[in-house]
Amino acid sequence: MKVAVVGATGLVGSKMLQVLTERNFPVTELIPVASEKSVGKEVTFKGKTWKVVNAATAISMQPNVAIFSAGGGTSLEWAPKFAAAGITVIDNSSAWRMDPTKKLVVPEVNGDAITREDKIIANPNCSTIQMVLVLKPLHEKYKIKRVVVSTYQSVTGTGVKAVTQLMNERQGITGEMAYPYQIDLNVIPQIDVFLDNGYTKEEMKMVNETKKIMGDDSILVTATTVRIPVMGGHSESVNIEFENEYEVSELRTILENTPGVIVVDDPSRAQYPMPKDAHDKDEVFVGRIRRDETQPKTVNMWIVADNLRKGAATNAVQIAEYLSGKNWL
Repeated sequence: MKVAVVGATGLVGSKMLQVLTERNFPVTELIPVASEKSVGKEVTFKGKTWKVVNAATAISMQPNVAIFSAGGGTSLEWAPKFAAAGITVIDNSSAWRMDPTKKLVVPEVNGDAITREDKIIANPNCSTIQMVLVLKPLHEKYKIKRVVVSTYQSVTGTGVKAVTQLMNERQGITGEMAYPYQIDLNVIPQIDVFLDNGYTKEEMKMVNETKKIMGDDSILVTATTVRIPVMGGHSESVNIEFENEYEVSELRTILENTPGVIVVDDPSRAQYPMPKDAHDKDEVFVGRIRRDETQPKTVNMWIVADNLRKGAATNAVQIAEYLSGKNWL
């Protein structure tokens, strides 16, 4: 199988290569794609080196699948060109997520929405992916009315520049800034740009993407997304109101039996999910599961996942695995 990774030299692109290797995806030929300034550089994959090419060259090489992680502008320009050449695109940017003609997919949640005809498939936002993986089985059992989520998001979600800013500040070095403010020893309650309604783009992504992936516009979602000085993954405090009554023990059992979810929840031993424990893992971790004592049929929980893996690279590779399993690539 010929696999193109568009944005192969970036933070998420590098993680894609790592995940493709670890999950033993059947790559016979890798086509690393990047901007013109990176063309000719070499990328190592499974012990071999592959030369970076531009997007036009990649199309002429006719890969079976192209996994994009190169930003919305690149995806808008090039994904349709790959698709027109018969190449299936899995896109990690926000470019196609809310396009009504494109599927927005978390394989464990709505993989069955994909058809053979889908040539551009959108990978959801990292903070949405980890949340819907937990919400889906609970929605099926109790029917979710409303979700209130506050996120605590890793600097890796911004990219290499943000990681460098954090480490520079930690060492007292003045350098290029990814954020308008210091991030070390600080918390920034803004991810992406502000919209007219006072919410950020990231917050509205969580609202709109959740409804699309879950296939239910009746679910009310409100979000506050926050950048914190960590690198292991994203954390979320999630308050979920159901239409139907639940038992905490039953709810916990449902999550324990959900593929891709690991429950870490033992307050007596101070056990709960933390970003450092989710780092470099594909699962979504859930803990601090407890009844909201201020209103009925409502539960609080804490959800953590590695945003570069399940929140980006792993989910994209899982979509490719699903397509491969159907012989659609």
